[in-house]
Amino acid sequence: MKTYFLTLLWALFLGLLFVTETQATHLRAGEITTRRISSTSLTYEVTMTTYHDEIGGKTASDQQDPSYFCFGIGPAVAVKRASRVVINRATTANTYVATFTYPGPGTYRITCTITNRNENVRNIPSSIQTSFQLQTTIVVNAQLGLNSTPVLLNPPLDSARVGQKWCHNPAAFDADGDSLAYRLYVPSGKLLDEQGNCTLRSVAGYADPTTIGVNRVNEAGTGPATLTVNPITGDVCWDAPAEQGQYNIAFIVEEWRDGVKIGEIIRDMQIIVTASPNKRPALIAPPDLCVEAGTLINQTVTATDPDGNRVELSAFGGPFNVSPEGRPYNPAIIAREYATFSPTTVQNSPATGTLRWQTNCAHVRAEPYDVVFRVVDVPRGAGQTQLATLESFRIKIYAPQPKNLTARPAADAAGRAIILNWAAYSCAGSLPANTKMAIYRKEGCDPATFDPCADADQLAANGYTRIDTVAIGQTSYTDNNNSQGLQRGVQYSYRIVALLPRPNNGQSVVSEQVCVNLPQQVPLITNVTVDSTYDTRGVITVRWTRPPGIDPNDGTGPFQYRLFRATGLDGTNFTQIASINTTLQAGAADTVYTDRGLNTVANAYRYRIEFYYTDPATGQLQRLDATENASSVRLTATGGVRRIQLSWQANVPWSNTNQQHRVYRSKTGPNGPFNLVAVVPVTAPNSFTYTDQGADTYAADGIQTATMSIDSNYCYRVETVGRYEAPLTTQLLYNFSQGVCAMPIDTTRPCPPQLAIDTLNCASLTPESFCNQTTFANNLTWQNPPTGDCDRNIVKYRIYYSPCEGQDPVLVDSVNAPLMTYRHQNLTSFAGCYYVTAVTRNGRESAPSNRVCKDNCPYLAMPNVFTPNNDGKNDVFEPTQCPRFIESAELTVVNRWGAKVYQSSDPSLRWDGKNNQGKELPGGVYLYQITVKFKRVNCAAPAENYKGWVQMLRESGGTN
Repeated sequence: MKTYFLTLLWALFLGLLFVTETQATHLRAGEITTRRISSTSLTYEVTMTTYHDEIGGKTASDQQDPSYFCFGIGPAVAVKRASRVVINRATTANTYVATFTYPGPGTYRITCTITNRNENVRNIPSSIQTSFQLQTTIVVNAQLGLNSTPVLLNPPLDSARVGQKWCHNPAAFDADGDSLAYRLYVPSGKLLDEQGNCTLRSVAGYADPTTIGVNRVNEAGTGPATLTVNPITGDVCWDAPAEQGQYNIAFIVEEWRDGVKIGEIIRDMQIIVTASPNKRPALIAPPDLCVEAGTLINQTVTATDPDGNRVELSAFGGPFNVSPEGRPYNPAIIAREYATFSPTTVQNSPATGTLRWQTNCAHVRAEPYDVVFRVVDVPRGAGQTQLATLESFRIKIYAPQPKNLTARPAADAAGRAIILNWAAYSCAGSLPANTKMAIYRKEGCDPATFDPCADADQLAANGYTRIDTVAIGQTSYTDNNNSQGLQRGVQYSYRIVALLPRPNNGQSVVSEQVCVNLPQQVPLITNVTVDSTYDTRGVITVRWTRPPGIDPNDGTGPFQYRLFRATGLDGTNFTQIASINTTLQAGAADTVYTDRGLNTVANAYRYRIEFYYTDPATGQLQRLDATENASSVRLTATGGVRRIQLSWQANVPWSNTNQQHRVYRSKTGPNGPFNLVAVVPVTAPNSFTYTDQGADTYAADGIQTATMSIDSNYCYRVETVGRYEAPLTTQLLYNFSQGVCAMPIDTTRPCPPQLAIDTLNCASLTPESFCNQTTFANNLTWQNPPTGDCDRNIVKYRIYYSPCEGQDPVLVDSVNAPLMTYRHQNLTSFAGCYYVTAVTRNGRESAPSNRVCKDNCPYLAMPNVFTPNNDGKNDVFEPTQCPRFIESAELTVVNRWGAKVYQSSDPSLRWDGKNNQGKELPGGVYLYQITVKFKRVNCAAPAENYKGWVQMLRESGGTN
């Protein structure tokens, strides 16, 4: 509960602060509020409330009609004054009301600009020439329903005294129960502004009031003056003013729903600071309340004045349904009955006042109701400053507890179920239409206390899960675990609670719990154990108990078990594999089945048993119930460095945790014989692991350690130990996994091989070498180094190749050991680089071998005469013999005067004696230059130039 103080001036003193009516305006404070008034359109009622000075600014107040609203879309609209109500001798509350329909959803800013503020505002330069601007932002969305902004119920007429802490609280109330938050804001306005301006601007040159004056310290004198707002309660405090005068401040009230801001209101208000020796009165308010709907609230406040002055008490807040101007809201902002406060007349000190409120179910909501109590003293003698003190008081109202919750076991189409019933809810007719009754469930029953005034998630904190909600008028519910059926033999606890819809979000007291057990009338699967591991002839044995709740002599026999199987730990595609008739007589071998022909190497299997009885009326078998599904244990084994990592899991209705599981090892195969090597304590399922490093920690069957050689295969099976929870059978349940084998791995890598490649002797080649050859091959050979700390168990070699030196070779092939040669064929040239790696059977690869490269032997020769006479002999100037490994080439021919006559990029380097236009050139001597790029292992090698002359002979014609 917060205590804060304000000062009020006598009405006459207000007038003394102004020079003349012609020099002053009238605005003291104001804000804009809205409410949606149509459920079929986005139509809103917009209300601006402004507080006018009726002494120094009466003429301006008379003329303030109309005002101009900007609705966030379209031009400004003139709005006539709807009311002008006297608050006190010096002040009136003025309302301007308009209706506006928005074309669609969105965020809209509603603005009003009034041309002049009051003159001589200390913290606003040229205040009389600065406009007074208000703005409210709303989110228009049909999903928000008939939403209203909060209303501010405490008139902003607070005055202050030099050196004394001043506080104001707007007594904001949101009829929809939305959450409110508060923050400071720089007032808005513009010099020489005009009415109808829709653009909001911060006041130019605005100064924080705490920066004005000489002795700018707080009331206690312990630090600098401050201006703050409590973001939760809305207390706006200036601690403390340093100089007399008029000041303006502004703050914002934010509206939040489900963590999303859906609107905000700006309140701009004036503070008049004077010097006064009067002492403020004291006020004692009751502690905050949290009560059940229907409670009659009677709370007394007490006020005293240290100067012996008479005092006047009042109260503000949503429960009173009274506007700031003292009139009832219509439509109301709260359901009846309304709160009252009396007396509100002047009393001698000490004085008392009483808040009386008959609450009911319509008042339930999550957010508390805020009430602000105020006491104002009435000093003796004229011209003295009134002082006031405020106290805040919060009331939270919750719905009554649902009564007479009962539960009984039942069966429906889903199988096992529990039917809940409760008494008709006492508040059902007074709560919103979409109010629900929420059903909560948990396993196990224990006492718990739930505080209706604390957080709403207490049920979850006590292990309850909300399983469903139903209409508030409903009085029964069948829980079948979302059509999955409930577990037999488990004790369930249920509670219900009434939940109001958004935005109220209120709730009732949590009901008393009801506990119920589902009787065990169905067998319990106790074993799904793998007997042998094969891909086509694996065997699993399934065992179960007889249903303990069935009397074999009650006339409902004979009976039948039907066994179903699905593939996989979580398999759901069940197929019936057996029917076993039984009389449930002791000694009959009717609770075991051996399932054969399975692939236990690749799969786990899951089983379910349905139990049937004979209907005495029809003689036909009828399904009574089914067991929970139970799977075999699935074991995985992964090779590690000189170790094997094991992990296992099972999807079973009993618990395998907090037991000691057993690990068996064999070197002869997945079906044993096995030796018990470890007993593993397990807790949660993520602890179902074991790392075998060769030890044998169980001596009872003989110690058989293992070397964990990388050349050996090790096989395992695991035996889990588990049990059902009481009151079901608590005997220990033992089940084997399938057998699984794995090999350890080694981090030792093989040594890199030593690589060689066949070479070319360019000097030994003739011009005819490789003539007309289009594909080539390189022959690689390698050896393993005879010494070194390497893994010699090599299974293959990998060959890496790149056509150019300097590039990273890529894998092109591999050969199996012991072969240590490779022929790389179908190449376009010999050029290329290689390295080889060795790979062990564990997949470890050696570092690369030495890198070897091979280059081509390029060759190019040109003739010095040709006869282009079309006789088929020497008609073209072209390379002699066979040019080798030409990648690209350019031929340029010039005559003896240096004029270019022919040029071609044809790598064949052929010239028929014509120019580039196809015209025959005359015979004679021509010069040529060939720029050729050969295919080389150095792909970045530059092109080479060949220069020479050639004699072109023609039978007739001139020469060049």
